[in-house]
Amino acid sequence: MQNLKELDTEYVRSHFSALNGKWAFLENAGGTLTANQVIQRVQNYMSHFHVQPNHFYKPSQDAGILMANGQAVAAEMIGAKQDEVMISPNTTASVFFLANSIRRLFSEGDEIIVTDLDHEANNGAWRKLAEFGLKIKEWKFCRDNGSLEIETLEPLLSSKTRMVCFTHCSNITGAINDISLLVDRIHDAGAMACVDGVAYAPHRPIDVKLWDVDFYFCSLYKIYGPHLGIFYAKKEHIENATGNNHYFLDDNLPLKLNPGGPNHELTSGIVGIGDYFSTLHDHHCVSEKNTLLDKVNELSALISNHEEKISQPLVDFLTKSQSIELFGPKSADSMLRAPIFSFDIKGHNSAEVVKALDLDEVGIGSGHFYAPRCLKSLGCKLNDGLIRVSLVHYNDSNDVIRLIEALEKLI
Repeated sequence: MQNLKELDTEYVRSHFSALNGKWAFLENAGGTLTANQVIQRVQNYMSHFHVQPNHFYKPSQDAGILMANGQAVAAEMIGAKQDEVMISPNTTASVFFLANSIRRLFSEGDEIIVTDLDHEANNGAWRKLAEFGLKIKEWKFCRDNGSLEIETLEPLLSSKTRMVCFTHCSNITGAINDISLLVDRIHDAGAMACVDGVAYAPHRPIDVKLWDVDFYFCSLYKIYGPHLGIFYAKKEHIENATGNNHYFLDDNLPLKLNPGGPNHELTSGIVGIGDYFSTLHDHHCVSEKNTLLDKVNELSALISNHEEKISQPLVDFLTKSQSIELFGPKSADSMLRAPIFSFDIKGHNSAEVVKALDLDEVGIGSGHFYAPRCLKSLGCKLNDGLIRVSLVHYNDSNDVIRLIEALEKLI
């Protein structure tokens, strides 16, 4: 028996109840469908263990174990230790929690670098620290390729730079930034690296230790899981941070940074993400891997190759049309981009395009996608925004064909 050479899309789609053949779901960067394994885990918790966890009676103890298992899977899937990962409502909340916890580590005149490419989640909270005397600098992305370049970072770095906040992958242009190169340079400058991995995580493995990031954020509801966020912080940063929680939890990592506890049933449901990827691994690969990250790593080539393959006809269509302007890399190459495609159609309001495709049961998105600074730098009108199509590995070639046919009717 050998590893499968291509992703078995029919098998993948069998794990998502919503993929019944009726709708083409193509706005996945805003939130993916939830794997059946996650739904089952949440239902099991709410049906049998929905009590206050960690008291000294068995159902309560069992509830605490299920939540701890969810915390463990969240850490394992990104290569972190369990006490380095916090579960939050979403990434915007995660960044605000972190900014409030570590702002006392900075002094007046210290500098934080943010970008005009990022989702506002990794922007607004840091910019607000100007109220406490910090200097905020903006790192502008390259409009031609939609990515951040180290050459434009260099002149912004100084002896006062304390942190650089940037996105691993743009939720608008789809461009993937070279995280290893950037983090190394940021550390050489004596600063911390704070990375938004939300748009990257549905498509590639995450290894926070390999990249040596100081902080890394993900949204689990964009990785086939429950509506939660997670963020990683190096343990020494958590220990040095001021607690957001009750004073008697200051030594309880990572609850220290969370103003309250995580959602019980959804935390237990995180285990379902591990179930899903383990099931995919066992179906496609014959080797035995110990950790969830190892399994996702082995699946990675199959997933990225599939996403690139189904994206190619869409890129060809978008780049050849005289009526369409595609932002970001003009390529389906999975080394350069995730399959997130934002574009304009001349003479068409973006929201009206989405409404028109609704009639064909093709779901896409429009707007600024919480990245208005990016759209402004691209020269786009915020009141109209852009059209966005975002694919993941459960999409297939038929989804893309339906999309292209629906767009052709408009232009």
